[in-house]
Amino acid sequence: MSASTRMKQLVGKAAVVGLGLWLVGLAATPKAAGTAQAANAPRIPRTARDPYLGALVVDAGSGRVLFEDHADAKGYPASVLKLMDLLICLEKIEQRQISLQDPVTVSAKASHTGGSRVWLAEKESFTVDEMLYALMVQSANDVAVALAEKLGGSTEGFVELMNRRAKELGMTDTVFHSVHGLPPGAGQQPDVTTARDLSRLCAELLKHPDTLRYTSTRQRPFRTNVPGKTVVMLTHNHLLGHLEGCDGFKTGWIAAAGYSIAVTAARHGQRVIVVVLDSTTRPLRDAKAAELAAKGFALLSGSPRPAPAPARKLAR
Repeated sequence: MSASTRMKQLVGKAAVVGLGLWLVGLAATPKAAGTAQAANAPRIPRTARDPYLGALVVDAGSGRVLFEDHADAKGYPASVLKLMDLLICLEKIEQRQISLQDPVTVSAKASHTGGSRVWLAEKESFTVDEMLYALMVQSANDVAVALAEKLGGSTEGFVELMNRRAKELGMTDTVFHSVHGLPPGAGQQPDVTTARDLSRLCAELLKHPDTLRYTSTRQRPFRTNVPGKTVVMLTHNHLLGHLEGCDGFKTGWIAAAGYSIAVTAARHGQRVIVVVLDSTTRPLRDAKAAELAAKGFALLSGSPRPAPAPARKLAR
């Protein structure tokens, strides 16, 4: 039996298990991912707009803005903010403070985090590398908490790192209050950002070649070492495989914000970054992102430019 056949069989079996685990998760969670809030949780104003609250297209090579529409309007990033989680992780790896093969042990707090997840159990342990795939592909909130506790000592400590890094990047209209982007609970405030600020975060991520390894992955099994408990993770970014050259980045959704996406695509030696913040529906968000990517490439003039030299890849 070939390796590809064995992988197909594994994915097929794991998909059934993943569906069962998803149904169990829904039974234990009163509402769908991103909507569950305690009765006394704050009601945040709805920011979703038709076709979006704000949008921006940037030439990734030069940083030149190719298109903008209310790019400084403040909205909620939802799970798109996990791109900041990824950036901080990759930077700490490159600084040799952690490695991709370091274990991340799951706390009770992480295991109880709802919404999109991989159903981490307390005291389970996975490598940083596997956790980063789960963070980007599955948009796993339980993984976001586990990584935050590993790198920041606590979720509160990691949020401080997120806000500090945002300030350094010039994300002046961004304030993070969570590590996952879920709606705020009692006594909490929502995460706030703009399309322009998210584009700055995306531009910084492109300096790290491993970013696209995670964000371009469309499907991947998780927990393969435990028979019967493997979960097949499927990306929420439906532009992967459908928008020419698309290899990132991340989507997000909560009820008040609607649907957001940060996209990057490369064609003929040129690359664009597209951010669509707080759109009313997923099809509309994806259609506008694809439309703006096409507009960005059309506006880029001159001969195709060679891609910049890649940064040093992370040690596995």
